[in-house]
Amino acid sequence: MKEIDFLPEWYKSGRRRQVSYRTQYLALGGVFVVMVVWNFIATHSISKARAQYAQISTKQAEAEGLSAKFAELKSELRELRGKMEFIEEIDSKIDVASVLAEMSFLIDERIVLNKVAFDAEKIEDERRSEPSPRAGTVVRAVRTKLNEKRELPLGDVRFRVVIDGVAADASGVASLICKLEDSPYFCDVVPSFSRTAEINVTSNPSLRSGTKSAKSGREAEGKILVSEFEISCYLANYLEQ
Repeated sequence: MKEIDFLPEWYKSGRRRQVSYRTQYLALGGVFVVMVVWNFIATHSISKARAQYAQISTKQAEAEGLSAKFAELKSELRELRGKMEFIEEIDSKIDVASVLAEMSFLIDERIVLNKVAFDAEKIEDERRSEPSPRAGTVVRAVRTKLNEKRELPLGDVRFRVVIDGVAADASGVASLICKLEDSPYFCDVVPSFSRTAEINVTSNPSLRSGTKSAKSGREAEGKILVSEFEISCYLANYLEQ
């Protein structure tokens, strides 16, 4: 038995077109939904990336500022270290007030000083293989004239003290030498010279004793015999190793 289709061809074509349109609409709707979701995800990612970039830029600016500050502090530290090394080299490492106080304590009233000089000397290295042609050169550290260009010793130096004066007699000089040797402030005490000299006095000489020299001084009208001396020693503020 043969079936007879009464539906016209145009109706069938229309139905097929409607099914095809529906399929395309669904596909386009799916693509649109995917694009909307993708756009949302991309927008969120871009916003997050922008926020991270802003944070990184801020941190980078702070890091650049800290780096510049660190470089400045490093330069200042280098400059301060240079100044500290220079100060350590020119520092005499002596307390002049304490040294003068010790000398004032050791020198009695029968001694009058004419001069006290501090001479800076380079501490020579005894382990040096080749002797320096300038070994033992003394450079004056006091009473230096401004118009004289002199090279001051820097680094490890020791100070030679030269004491020049007059005493009532030779026993006063010997007593002063013994006191300097016993003092913890001085070492290597050596008398340069000690001689008898005659000085003029106006009235009531302050240097009196029962010695022969004092009697000779009274016998000479307006004159008195004294002992001129010069003593050299070193400040005991260094240690040779």
